[in-house]
Amino acid sequence: MNNFDLSLYLVLDPMLCAGIGMVETAQAAAAGGATMIQLRDKLADTRAMIEMGRTLKRALAGTRTLLIINDDVEAARAVEADGVHVGQSDMAARAARQRVGNRMILGVSVETIDRARAVDTSIASYVGAGPVFATQTKPDHEPPIGFDGLRKIVEASALPIVAIGGLKAEHAEGCFAAGAHGLAVVSAICGTPDPEAATRDLARAIAAAKEKRR
Repeated sequence: MNNFDLSLYLVLDPMLCAGIGMVETAQAAAAGGATMIQLRDKLADTRAMIEMGRTLKRALAGTRTLLIINDDVEAARAVEADGVHVGQSDMAARAARQRVGNRMILGVSVETIDRARAVDTSIASYVGAGPVFATQTKPDHEPPIGFDGLRKIVEASALPIVAIGGLKAEHAEGCFAAGAHGLAVVSAICGTPDPEAATRDLARAIAAAKEKRR
């Protein structure tokens, strides 16, 4: 599946979304302009991921927002999600591709230039690069790479890049100037009083950053 837009990529966090709810946050983000939404829950088993994934898929039906499942390939298959995302410590990208087939989007996380170069472009669809900045939503992350590190990863990879890690609307210009194709955010939307408004603010900042890069 090659027809996807990384511009505004929300990663759902069950803890941050608890006040409003995962589904409600996803619906609000889709209405506000999120192009992709990833279900990430490190504490959920496959059954729980399938249940939530199917609920999210129904909630996003009729929107242009794509649903990605983090780490759990079997859940992604059962949900018939638009894609799956794997990290360096998760299932190998080749094995994931074999399980999900050629039609599903496959994202791969990288933290270094060498890992970006090593991603097989015939297997992966896009690369998640970061963390750009330190973030509390993933306390065990690698050292932040900053905009300069993001630029180097972009230059090292032939795949579309979505930047992740501590990003907010004010970072859109720096990410796109570095060559990224989008921003992946968590707390910039999850846990905010008005997720739809927060998403719209991000969408406007991203549109302005894209226009400035042209």
